[in-house]
Amino acid sequence: MRILVVGAGAIGGYFGARLLQAGRDVTFLVRARRAAQLAEHGLRVKSQQGDLHIAKPPIVLSEQIREPYDVVLLSCKAYDLDSAMDAIAPAMGPDTVIVPMLNGMRHLDQLDARFGAARVMGGRCMISSTLDEQGTILHLSAFHVLSFGERPAGNTPRAQALAEAFGNAGFDVQRSDAMLHDMWEKWFFLATLAASTCLMRATVGDILAAPRGRETIDALLQECASIAVANGYPVRDPALQQARNTLFADGSPLMASMLRDVERGAAIESDQIVGDLIARRGSVAAPTLTLALTNLKAYEARRARG
Repeated sequence: MRILVVGAGAIGGYFGARLLQAGRDVTFLVRARRAAQLAEHGLRVKSQQGDLHIAKPPIVLSEQIREPYDVVLLSCKAYDLDSAMDAIAPAMGPDTVIVPMLNGMRHLDQLDARFGAARVMGGRCMISSTLDEQGTILHLSAFHVLSFGERPAGNTPRAQALAEAFGNAGFDVQRSDAMLHDMWEKWFFLATLAASTCLMRATVGDILAAPRGRETIDALLQECASIAVANGYPVRDPALQQARNTLFADGSPLMASMLRDVERGAAIESDQIVGDLIARRGSVAAPTLTLALTNLKAYEARRARG
């Protein structure tokens, strides 16, 4: 099975490197700048689950693709999706399947419109990772989970084949029969974390230590959960309890990766993680979440101004 990993960054680079080390047929679709970086330093991963160094990872530029791939593992930022879809177009054959690892749900609509829903699975990754200045992937968490599944639900021969291709590669793999529900549960948690830590410019522990900090996180949690219910995906008890344990852990150093992006003046996924959730709220009142979006859009306006 030929696997094209879009990008060799913090997420795609991590899972792709593990797959490559396990002997899978993996090629990284990269841009010229990342290609030069990989040519100089190789693909490096630093992780408590085991470091990796692949001196010459297989890479390709979009204009160099000559034949379809079986699987496209899509790991770009949501705001880069349009250019990513252009880049993977030459790799798409009649049986190519896309497994996206983007946040939120809007990307599914965009991918369906461009390539057809039959070619797009649901996907979700659970990992905390980033790149340092040399392009080394720093795995910051003990967990590294890649989930995928058919939409809206069920099992198929191609899903089973993917489970075999991704299995025993040094990370946890989950083939889900309820992928959309799983994706909504990640979205509800991520939106709460991003909205709270970006709104307060602080870690979870710092917010909890502030007056009404706990109440603010709880308000965001309830609003995001209510929107999920309104869309037919109520947050199940295990996911809700895990979210509460994580978001109400006193002294926690946790912050959303979006806040790290804000602190370094980078582009953020405000529309995809917070804005699109608000757009799908229906009759649900979400005043705290709306305030958080105003905060994020003000940051983007200031950033655009330079």
